[in-house]
Amino acid sequence: MATRVLLVEDDERIRQALGLALADEGYDVVETATGEEALDVVDPDLDVVLLDLMLPGIDGIEVCSTLRSRGDLPIIIATARTDTADVIAGLEAGADDYVTKPLVAGELSARIRALLRRRRPAASPDADDGAPGPPEVRLGELTIHPGRQAVERHGVPVHLTHTEFRLLSELVSAGGDVVTREQLLQRVWGYDYFGDTRLLDVHVRRLRRKIEPDPDAPTLVLTVRGSGYRAAR
Repeated sequence: MATRVLLVEDDERIRQALGLALADEGYDVVETATGEEALDVVDPDLDVVLLDLMLPGIDGIEVCSTLRSRGDLPIIIATARTDTADVIAGLEAGADDYVTKPLVAGELSARIRALLRRRRPAASPDADDGAPGPPEVRLGELTIHPGRQAVERHGVPVHLTHTEFRLLSELVSAGGDVVTREQLLQRVWGYDYFGDTRLLDVHVRRLRRKIEPDPDAPTLVLTVRGSGYRAAR
């Protein structure tokens, strides 16, 4: 079954051109021109949302926030703006990734594939041979279950997006060693951001808000200035 992409773009020329390009890449594209329409057509069969930030009526930031409150549907935001604040606002609202206009179908397709790969468990038990899944890992009060991509605090689930879980897993698997920003961008997002680490830093902040007792004084995910991040030993 083809990957279903919801394309939310108010500029008809861009929407049609990008829709055709994505269809040529093998995607099943659903197109909407407004945020209101996008929220109405979202259904469980969608695989990813490509969301323009500049929309009439409900803007892309609000759409992103609403979609994220409903679940873990992957979201890529698109913006023609160069203002860092717009990118950060979209990521803080819950987007998994971002692209800037003009969009290139081949690059966007690579982003979509990388994003969907993160939804797959990093490892899982083989149902046929009964082999055990990967062992659970402890980080402070957290218990991390790699096989089912779940995190609990004292038995209570902590909801992370697939991207946040992948980020946490990469840090924990390093055993407390430093993982550089470049390594995390490559391992979690799957490509080189050429020095643009806004994507990573915003996701770390989002992750800390969910797992740290005090996100302003983190004790589980630590910053190593000038290098990257590490999990507490």
